[in-house]
Formats: sequence, structure tokens, C-alpha cells
Amino acid sequence: MTWFYAFDLFGVAVFAITGALMAGRKSMDLLGVLVIAIITALGGGTLRDVILDRHPVVWIRDDVYILVAIVAALGTVAWVRLTRPIHETGLLVADAFGLAVFTVIGTQIAMATNAPLSAAVIMGVMTGVAGGVMRDIICNEIPLIFHKEIYATASLIGSLLYIMLVPMDLPPGLEVALAMLAVLLIRLAAIRWQLQLPQFHLLDRD
Repeated sequence: MTWFYAFDLFGVAVFAITGALMAGRKSMDLLGVLVIAIITALGGGTLRDVILDRHPVVWIRDDVYILVAIVAALGTVAWVRLTRPIHETGLLVADAFGLAVFTVIGTQIAMATNAPLSAAVIMGVMTGVAGGVMRDIICNEIPLIFHKEIYATASLIGSLLYIMLVPMDLPPGLEVALAMLAVLLIRLAAIRWQLQLPQFHLLDRD
């Protein structure tokens, strides 16, 4: 198993956990938990692969992805039932880990297809945020990407940082670790201190 594959499966597991937690907050049955977990874990990567014309998409090529999402979701259900419900902060922190992993992986995959760097950034952000957006919309929640705290911006910065570090001939894997760490720290800081970008208010002049 390569480190790339391991990180990808880790991201799938983390996002599946966030999907299961969200489904639990909505009191869904076990099937609903699994559906939301799988959509959250694989939605961004599926959209990325379709746009980049990578067929078949990753979870059709390798059913381990589906299996990891299911196991993570069921494990989350068992953990919550045996211990106690996870606070909303736990959901946000888990989501931050998934965002960091998928942002860098999405950027890597796009660069491997020789996509323009601008497209690589877009694919990185899309891989990081699209699954969560699908999860929140299905669960009738305002997607995290539209919350006031910095979210997609963290993904954007991480993707750009990875692209800048690749040509620097760093020790293997260091550029990946630094880019993921940047996304994670920015997102966690935004959660902790409610950091946000300046807002645009269109005021009536009547």
C-alpha cells in the first residue's frame, strides 16, 4: 500500500465519520447513515474524476473505498451508542481533517493528468468540499462552505501551497504533509476564533 493510497483511504474514513455524525444528528436510520456517509466520503472524488474524465471513477475501480466508508460509518454508530454523543465541535474537527487530506489528494490527481495549475487548484478545492456540501444539502443544513468561518479558503491555500512546494525538491512526502497541515491549522483556527473573510454588504441608498 502506497502512502498516497493510505492517505486517500484515511480521507474517506474521516469524511464517512462526519457523514455518519450528521445523519445521527438528524436521527436517520442505519441505511440513511450509510448513504450519507458514502456520499460525504466519495462525492467530491467522484465529481473530480468525472470532470477530469478519469473513468471508471475511483470507487468503481476499487471497492475498498466503499468498504472503508461503510466500516467507518458503522464504527461511528457503535462508538456513539457505547459512549456518548459527539459534540458538534467533534464533527467540525473531523471535517477539518478530511478537508486537509482530500484537498491535497485532489490537487495531486489533477496535476498528474497534466491539467493546468488553475484547474488543479479547483479540483483540489472541489475534492475537499463537494462531499461535505452534498451531505449538508441532503441533511437540510447550510453547507459549511457557506458559513462565516473560513472553510473553502483554507482548502484553496493548501492547494496553492502544495503546487508551490512541488518544484522545490523537498524530501519525499514533505510537501504533502506541509500542505495538509496548512489546511488543517487554518480551518481549526477559524473554528476556534471564528475567523472569517471580509463581507460584502450591498446597502440600499433610498
